[in-house]
Amino acid sequence: MRISLSTLAVVLAASTPLHAQNTAYVIEAESGVLGSNMVTSSEGDVSWVEISTSAAGTAPGSADNVVTLTPSFSQAGEYDLYARLYVGPETYSDDSFFYANAFGSPAVDDEAQWVTMNQIAAAMGYTEDDQLIADGGQATTEAWKWVRLQTEEAALTYTVPDNVLTQTFQFAGREDGLRIDKFAFGPHGYSFTVNQIENGLPGTEGVPEEYQPEGPPIASAKSKFLGSAYADSQAKNFTYYWNQVVPENAGKWGSVEGTRDTMNWADLDEAYNLAQENGFPFRMHVLVWGPQQPGWISSLDPSDQLAELQEWFDAVAERYPDLDYLEVVNEPLHAAPDGTSDRADYIDALGGIGDSGHDWILTAFRMARDTFPASVKLMINEYGVVGSNSNTTAYLDIIGDLQAENLIDVIGIQCHAFETRGSVDTMQANLDRLAESGLPIMVTEMDIDGTTGDDSDTVQLADYQRVFPVFWEHPDVIGITLWGWRIGLWRTDEEAFLVDEYGYERPALQWLREYVQSSEDWYGYDVWNNWVQTDDWLGKIYVGYAPWIWAGDNWIWMPNPDESETGAWGYISK
Repeated sequence: MRISLSTLAVVLAASTPLHAQNTAYVIEAESGVLGSNMVTSSEGDVSWVEISTSAAGTAPGSADNVVTLTPSFSQAGEYDLYARLYVGPETYSDDSFFYANAFGSPAVDDEAQWVTMNQIAAAMGYTEDDQLIADGGQATTEAWKWVRLQTEEAALTYTVPDNVLTQTFQFAGREDGLRIDKFAFGPHGYSFTVNQIENGLPGTEGVPEEYQPEGPPIASAKSKFLGSAYADSQAKNFTYYWNQVVPENAGKWGSVEGTRDTMNWADLDEAYNLAQENGFPFRMHVLVWGPQQPGWISSLDPSDQLAELQEWFDAVAERYPDLDYLEVVNEPLHAAPDGTSDRADYIDALGGIGDSGHDWILTAFRMARDTFPASVKLMINEYGVVGSNSNTTAYLDIIGDLQAENLIDVIGIQCHAFETRGSVDTMQANLDRLAESGLPIMVTEMDIDGTTGDDSDTVQLADYQRVFPVFWEHPDVIGITLWGWRIGLWRTDEEAFLVDEYGYERPALQWLREYVQSSEDWYGYDVWNNWVQTDDWLGKIYVGYAPWIWAGDNWIWMPNPDESETGAWGYISK
């Protein structure tokens, strides 16, 4: 899905061709004065600048990392900033740089004067001539793409006064592998396509108005949550739609401790605090996995690896004492930390496969049970389960061994688009098999694709209507988490997003709201976090996945010995 020139004519209030002075001013990155750590390279007819040795932090730190440009404008005014960038093959290790948030020469160590542009490997930016360069985008890595630069709150504007048409603009490298070709300053209040910027054509007056949802979250007052993965690209208007939070990448060990003993909690803090401030359940993703682990862990001997794993567990438990759900192991059937396929290799530190075939999983869960408070529900997570009888069997084998030691509280199933294209009957049957374990089930990473054709909305809507009710209506499913919902989610190319570049809801999202909000809850009473407040029954009643037992003609509460809330259990007449 993209905004083209023809679509723009409908979206904008005024879309008439402008005079030549309303073109963007384009300046080549390599035309400036380069610090000693900044180098130029070329391929074909494209030349670019990149940093030779990666830096870090939230400001350049040294003039060696800075490039100084001196654009000369033909007219005064306010300008928006665009950049043509290329993210290299290392993706999220090749995708950040700094740029000054105003004209001039800011102090290299003052983060208040610099913007850290990161996560450029995610879907953002535009490559096709007729694409409007907006805040989102669908281009990812290893392609030259135009990106509209912005802060988290709003796009920056750069002021050119009447008497100083030549300005100083600085940018700086941060990660090697990010190629910076050129910058463009477009007159504020005008929109530009790729073709208009690259060929010096006038922009189009007006900026498309963004949709502002009203909230509350779709599943508020429901006994099940409907949440989403959280990341910078998914943050805008999050709380208007979703009432559960899980960090997309920020909670992975490699994101937090990429450098040994140097912890980067900022993005994970943001997701956790969002949940805490809004009363949403929070799921920590993830302690143990094969991919996206620290690069240094595999070179240690097993005893040191185990010590580092315990340090990682301890650090998470100390910093986030109020976790609701904790993924201890992710994708044990497909992505163990065994050193294959570029995965981390520390499986032996956890006991290897052992007699059970999965001793390493049992060890990880024992460590988690010992480390985290009893209130934290421990989970396992896997993909390819509900569509496969054999994978369900293998998964249940692991789950059974965990249950034997009381090490697991919730079963996680991912349900990405490529997993749910098969028979609904098969998915239903395997859900029932998982439920026979007696454990609640959480759908942890759902997304449903559209298509790159004109019928994308229709295709996505039909698949949501086919797939989503299977899970939402299952009595043992306690909630569903979408793996992103805005452009920038990992399946942007497959058009799995639920709103367009300007936040307008696609038909699947409109249906999803109506469907979820029309679903019935317990006896017509609203439910919040598994508790219902009644005026004429028993007062405060727990109505979660357990321990209510249907006894043929009534519900019986089977109290947890640790439960002490008076008036919370008893007899409810059907």
